[in-house]
Amino acid sequence: MVTDVGTKVTKFKVGDKVGVGCMVGSCRSCANCKEDLENYCPEMILTYGAKYYDGTTTHGGYSDIMVSDEHSVIKIPDNLPLDGSAPLLCAGITVYSPLKYYGLDKAGMHLGVVGLGGLEHMAVKFAKAMGLKVTVISTSPNKKKEAMDRLGADAFLVSRSTEEMGLAMGTMDGIIDTASAVHALLPVIGLLKVNGKLVMVGAPEKPPEPLAFPLLIGRKMVGESAIGGIKETQEMIDFAAEHNIVADIELIPMDYVNTAMERLSKADVKYRFVIDIANSLKPF
Repeated sequence: MVTDVGTKVTKFKVGDKVGVGCMVGSCRSCANCKEDLENYCPEMILTYGAKYYDGTTTHGGYSDIMVSDEHSVIKIPDNLPLDGSAPLLCAGITVYSPLKYYGLDKAGMHLGVVGLGGLEHMAVKFAKAMGLKVTVISTSPNKKKEAMDRLGADAFLVSRSTEEMGLAMGTMDGIIDTASAVHALLPVIGLLKVNGKLVMVGAPEKPPEPLAFPLLIGRKMVGESAIGGIKETQEMIDFAAEHNIVADIELIPMDYVNTAMERLSKADVKYRFVIDIANSLKPF
């Protein structure tokens, strides 16, 4: 929530519902910035753990108050709650941007989503709102009910099942792969139609195996994507508001953070922790 504005601020006023995503600065003059792609600016400043222009370290969502240039601020529509909207500014835009850029946002398309976690559940929600058929691809059969009954996926594939994977070969227009763990891409690529697109938004420690021939025989594409620019992030939030999309969260107080980190290491969260800073502050 905006508590004060500078004399030259024109986009916001006190009382506005707002959020700040992964970036708080960029050069604003390079080719990428001029194309509203601040996320690919060589001088992009992250919201957390980076050095700001004055030499101080940015603290992001662990801050009790933040001062930001209005260019980096996103207007949160009135019908969206602040807590459920917060992860949209990272997980949401991370999957929304590649769906739009790679043309995987057309109603009737078939999209595969690898995994079912923080990013993946947002991919399912956005894709369904865009009118896509969605198949969740997971190593865990016990996630099928969650994917289909609660999140609305149309189908579920157990990636370890050669039978299930075989039956789905060549059926998907695109796949969003958010996995950061090292994993085989050949079976996933096999699910794509001719001209299909595999978009990776995770960051495995090791590069994938050579993929030339599997891509060649179907004119398939492997691409990558990282968050999105400010303009596109606002577009994503407005789309979310139009379709009543929020992240599934667990709201926690600040003093629960260490426990939350332990649970994160065990993938024990559906699907994002959000820190309730305001109600965690103690009077001096």
